[in-house]
Amino acid sequence: MSNVLLRASRKACLGANLIRHVESHFSDSIRARQLLGSYRCFPFQLRRAATAPITLPRSLAQKSTIYALSTPPGRGGIGVIRISGPDARVVWENMLVTPKRGLSLRTPPREATRQLFRCRVVHPITREVIDDGMGVFFHGPNSYTSEDIVELHIHSGRAVTSAVLSAISSVPDAALRLAEPGEFTRRAFESGRIDLTEAEGIRDLIDAETELQRKLAIRAAEGAVRERFEALRTGVIKVLASVEALIDFGEGEEIEEGVFAEARAKAQDLSEQIASHLSDSRRGEILRSGVRLAIFGPPNAGKSSLLNFLAQRQAAIVTPLPGTTRDVLEISLDIGGMPVIACDTAGIREADNLVEKIGVERASEVIKSADVSLCLLSLPELAKASSEALGGNSFIPPDIFSHVHSTTLVFLNKADAVNEQDLASIRAQLEKALPSGVTIWDGSVLENARGGMETFMNGLVDVLRERLMTDEAQGGAAIPLVTRARHREHLEQALVHMETFLAYESPDAIVEAAEELRYAAREIGRISVGGAIHIEDVLDSIFRDFCIGK
Repeated sequence: MSNVLLRASRKACLGANLIRHVESHFSDSIRARQLLGSYRCFPFQLRRAATAPITLPRSLAQKSTIYALSTPPGRGGIGVIRISGPDARVVWENMLVTPKRGLSLRTPPREATRQLFRCRVVHPITREVIDDGMGVFFHGPNSYTSEDIVELHIHSGRAVTSAVLSAISSVPDAALRLAEPGEFTRRAFESGRIDLTEAEGIRDLIDAETELQRKLAIRAAEGAVRERFEALRTGVIKVLASVEALIDFGEGEEIEEGVFAEARAKAQDLSEQIASHLSDSRRGEILRSGVRLAIFGPPNAGKSSLLNFLAQRQAAIVTPLPGTTRDVLEISLDIGGMPVIACDTAGIREADNLVEKIGVERASEVIKSADVSLCLLSLPELAKASSEALGGNSFIPPDIFSHVHSTTLVFLNKADAVNEQDLASIRAQLEKALPSGVTIWDGSVLENARGGMETFMNGLVDVLRERLMTDEAQGGAAIPLVTRARHREHLEQALVHMETFLAYESPDAIVEAAEELRYAAREIGRISVGGAIHIEDVLDSIFRDFCIGK
């Protein structure tokens, strides 16, 4: 009898939680009560009602047809103007005519969708010919936005594109307006054609400047990132299904404890997966924005010359005078297909000049915040200091030595100015003085002594690949799961809920434990689809994986 009462109490608590969940999602309390209706005593039916699709009236903005130039403005071979919405058909029939007879083009049948039609583009009112081009019609829902889409392929000149855009706005009996930035992709998301991670991938593909960025972006745009997030979310929902089954169908303490223990084990594995993705050293964000490489060292060591060598142009001023660089100079580079933001910093030394002192302070800040730091040292200066030093690291300037850590890269410049015996001696001293794990190269930026620059560049590419955990054998880019701060925030919240669930060591508070799983699944879902977790997901998992009533 006590078990029956306990189970009834749990169902009542679950029902109350779900009621609050529904009411929190609908500001109209009348609508919430309509949804809840007479389901307060039946948790499964209540959850089904709470997640039932609701038809809302489309706003004027959603009903309107949008248009915009989809290619870069200015002179070019072809410009593409895209029109999407219910009145795209009206634009087609009012502005496109046959090349010879000037008859209005009829909307192509569905089987002819995506075919290019030769046409003339005319003004819808004056019938003046604006351009000679091509038109293509995409029938919804088989289009990018799931709406009817018209694309006009015209000559890309400012006068032509401006005239066509102006003519579109004059089409009679059509609700047309210029599209907002990204609105075509937003409509694709809202119609379910793509999810948020795919939309972000499309944006990254447009912004990609290196081969690695392109590969990562195209995989995200094709849904690879979504699939991995969905796999995590599905795993959480399966655990939730097990717990929900205990609430509604479990019988006997032994069964409860066994199933609950199994659910906790699966949740533990999922938590470890999420924690692993969060501990990837911001790899995804770095790959998107670029690896920050700080080049530092004493004055006149050749830092600006190295920056120019990496950029293959005169990006920084180079003079024989120490202290030429006073501020931080940043340039974006493509090194081995990887995006790199190289930062040339002021020479680090005790400065009396106020401007140089500020430059040294900024250099220190850049070194601390960099993803990779590269210390440049002058071999002739090291040879001179080494002969005067008593040993240890006293031949390395203290201000420089304080910035060198086990992950710092060291390049010994001006190798052409010392003999091989001195070079070997200096390297041996540095290996003893510097922290273990420091990578050391030598060469000459200006003279490429002993082929050192090729060795340095190959080594730098290898280090960057290692730091970013890319695998050239797998196409040059292992897919990072977390590529934006937004992804990280939702995963961190999901991990909090998973850990809270794991804190329940027995099924005594199973209702509260189930809510934590629901919140975790919602946070993961928000990364790609906005966070909806439908009861059908739970029910499908229950009926597929459990044999209830058999």
